Amino acid sequence: MMASTGDALSHEVLHNGSLSPEEQKQFMEALEELEQWKRKTDKADQEKSRLLLEKLDSEETKRKAQKETLDLMELHKKRMEASQQMKKGLEDKILDLEKHNRALEDRLKECEKILENKKAEYASLQKKSKINVDVPEKKVVFTGVEKEESRENCQNTECMFTITQRPSFPLKGGQALITFEEEEVAGKILKQAKCPVKVENKRMDVKPSRVSLEPSVKFEVHLNVSKRKIGFSNAPPVLPEERMRDRLEASFSKPSQGGGEVEEVVYNKDTGTGQIVFLNTGVAENLVLKKKYNVDASREVVISICPYFEYQLKKFQTFCGVSKRTVLLSGIEDVQEEEDQQDLLEIHFQKPSNHGGEVENIKYLSRGRNAEAFFTEDAREPETYSE
Repeated sequence: MMASTGDALSHEVLHNGSLSPEEQKQFMEALEELEQWKRKTDKADQEKSRLLLEKLDSEETKRKAQKETLDLMELHKKRMEASQQMKKGLEDKILDLEKHNRALEDRLKECEKILENKKAEYASLQKKSKINVDVPEKKVVFTGVEKEESRENCQNTECMFTITQRPSFPLKGGQALITFEEEEVAGKILKQAKCPVKVENKRMDVKPSRVSLEPSVKFEVHLNVSKRKIGFSNAPPVLPEERMRDRLEASFSKPSQGGGEVEEVVYNKDTGTGQIVFLNTGVAENLVLKKKYNVDASREVVISICPYFEYQLKKFQTFCGVSKRTVLLSGIEDVQEEEDQQDLLEIHFQKPSNHGGEVENIKYLSRGRNAEAFFTEDAREPETYSE
């Protein structure tokens, strides 16, 4: 509409000839500029429409983004709540486990204390039953070569020991054991209800009593050590049982390691122990001296070796002894040092005027101490061991 109006106006002006050529030129330039601005206005209107459409699209995108953001925030909130609940549950479990661990630690301490008491009790019992035996020397003379025995008779080494436990007596503080050379002297002392002993111008009444020894035992140990068989341990089942048995047989058959021809293999996979029986004697005796042996399984295994033996206890006897030459003195007060007090008691009971006699041995313990006195078979020379 505007373009057609401008064209009509320009045509009318030019037709009337009211303008000079210069004015006509300016008029035409103005018309051309007007047309340019019209085009720019149309283009601006189009751009405005486009921007309005883009704005509408941006607002829709913004609303969607806001909705997604809100949804994500809600999801994050729910996950945080779930995480807090899980954290609280784990903390409760940790507290329960710590409480359980403390209870187990307390129980472990109690068990360790019980174990220590049992060990002490075991050590005390072992000390009472421990036996030291001196095997007497025996002179031998070579008389000649005997005919070789049959294989059954020469594949084992047999021996027998007689074990006798030494009688003992628990000696407490404030007591003394005194052994006289003569039974008659001990008998005279035992007939007295109390023995007055002078110590630094003071009188101390000592009570004598008979010594009843604790029960002792005597038995024979018959030992049979195999010359062809050894025992082994620490052999874990790194292979199936049958293959493990084969590897043991192959390893113990190697002369380079001190082995020999194997007759039988016994293997317990649960305990990792067993026995090897060799065809000939001598192999087992040499291997036992090594104590360790390498077995080639899926990996190298070092096992422990020990001699294989059987034993029997025979002629087991128990007996209780009473010392006829030893007297127990009780109720002794610590007036002097232990050694001085012991010398004083020995001098007192050596005097015939005090119904005493020659003293063979004496042992006195001051109060607060304990010891175990051991007697020989004829009740001579008791030995004391302080705990």
